[in-house]
Amino acid sequence: MRLHWSFATTADAGAIATLRNAASDALTAKHGFGWWSGHGSAKGVLPDLRDAKILLGTHRGLLLATLRLTTRKPWAIDRAHFTPVQRPLFLTSLAVDPAHQRRGLGRQAMAEARRLAEAWPADALLLDAFDHPGAGAGAFYAKCGYREVARVTYRKARLIYYELPLSRTE
Repeated sequence: MRLHWSFATTADAGAIATLRNAASDALTAKHGFGWWSGHGSAKGVLPDLRDAKILLGTHRGLLLATLRLTTRKPWAIDRAHFTPVQRPLFLTSLAVDPAHQRRGLGRQAMAEARRLAEAWPADALLLDAFDHPGAGAGAFYAKCGYREVARVTYRKARLIYYELPLSRTE
């Protein structure tokens, strides 16, 4: 199944929150309560839309995947652990509809993020993942070509930092 990619607008905030919450609930049901167990609202998505680009992956009108790209450093990222670059782009809030996971939609999302980042222009994509054997997506990011650069604890959350250097086309 191929996803159609577009940028979110404020009208999409409710659907984005619903998808993020469904992914969170699925992780909590499978792995217990953890940092991944939070819920958000449409109102909470609106600031993301102001300072970032949110991608929507749809198929036949259904929102099946979303992620956020921003030049603004997320709270849990310590740039000291990454390769220094002039123009980093941060990837956060990747979510795939739990009913459609393990079908390549996450890989499509990561490929689209890379395509957009190379045209942004950005020098690297940076992200973090929970350091948890099941609820963390570290192995997934490694399969997508990201390199682990550090394992840290930030506000009691164990995280793994990943980076993907980019070759831009200018």
